[in-house]
Amino acid sequence: MTYFKRLLIIGIILISCVGCDQAIKAVAKNHLSQAQPISYLADTFRLQYMENKGAFMSLGSTMPAEIRFWLLIVLTGIAVVGMLVVVLMHRGLRQPIVIGLSFIIGGGVGNLIDRVLHNGAVIDFMNIGIGSLRTGIFNIADVAITAGALLLIFFGSRSRQSRISYRGGNL
Repeated sequence: MTYFKRLLIIGIILISCVGCDQAIKAVAKNHLSQAQPISYLADTFRLQYMENKGAFMSLGSTMPAEIRFWLLIVLTGIAVVGMLVVVLMHRGLRQPIVIGLSFIIGGGVGNLIDRVLHNGAVIDFMNIGIGSLRTGIFNIADVAITAGALLLIFFGSRSRQSRISYRGGNL
């Protein structure tokens, strides 16, 4: 893949992820922050506003603000910048890996923007489940991060399988 093509893929994904995430969070804040949860499809999909000061499933939300700042803003920022450097500079990355990492970076940037703008909190507003079996409340950035991680797992395992098969003599 040429460097220009890689830059184009990364740029389109980052702009799309961050732009959609921030636009939808603004709508959620304006329309859901003072509303009761809104249910669709017999409560399978629910819109429910929440400001999450912690990480996944509010993990760490009770930690002191200074520790949350260093872990959830500074450390996450360093990780996002590190991934961006890798995806920009590593010439050997295959296109699906570039795409997966770009989704993770885009989601990370979207949530980092929230933390900086909202006193360390991320705006979450979607929930999926059946009865009492429900996901945590999440946002578009979380969806991008999850999609990117799934792409890395899928294509990473396919890559390993092909190397294992090749070593064993099976192409």
